[in-house]
Amino acid sequence: MITKNEANNIADCLRSVRFADQVVVLDSGSTDETVQIARSMDAEVSIDPDWQGFGIQKNRALDASTCDWVLSLDADERVTPELSQEIQAQLAQVQVSGQSVAFAIPRLTQFCGVWIRHCGWTPDYVLRVFKRGEARFSDDLVHEELQLISANTAVVRLKHPLLHYSYPTSEHYWRKLQRYSQDWARQRHARGRKATITRAALSAVTAFIRSYVFQLGFLDGAMGFAVCTMQAQSAFGKYFELYCLGREHDK
Repeated sequence: MITKNEANNIADCLRSVRFADQVVVLDSGSTDETVQIARSMDAEVSIDPDWQGFGIQKNRALDASTCDWVLSLDADERVTPELSQEIQAQLAQVQVSGQSVAFAIPRLTQFCGVWIRHCGWTPDYVLRVFKRGEARFSDDLVHEELQLISANTAVVRLKHPLLHYSYPTSEHYWRKLQRYSQDWARQRHARGRKATITRAALSAVTAFIRSYVFQLGFLDGAMGFAVCTMQAQSAFGKYFELYCLGREHDK
């Protein structure tokens, strides 16, 4: 996993993966006790403050691993005992069969203390378990993807969820929204992409209708409405950032 200032999360995350033979933590310059906590729990910790985006940093962490199989985690995620048993059982089966396979885990995300079961957040399958050397992360600044090297690798969906405590408070959401919107816009601006205010507005409206109506966000009650509204704001924010970058470039 990669970390920065995750002292509130790292211990619980590491406790949830005690079944692992090796735990690699790549920190990008924490100013809290993240590194000390991780080392006290026998994680192999290294520090690289040369931040070039989530994808590149995750590949650096991947390069530090030596085991045959890799489970990629974020510090705000937890592996349940049921998921732990399922992963180990699946890997034991694969070692017998010898097939080329990677595993996608259903992720259940909590927002301000409430588990969100609709809004496009559930089911949220994330590709996280793979054989070392058979996958790499994309070099994206944000929203990086794990990419399989061979098209012959089968993807198997696991049953038990990975718990995601991404947004304990609204403050966490706004902080992530600002950072992700700026990184997303910078990345696309560097590729020559542009946006208009009309595109930003339409993206916001579309995002809300899709998540609240078609993805049944209304079934999650007040927090479902909040999530869908914030997703609309996120859609507007990233295209507005891209629009502003385009204006500055054209001056």
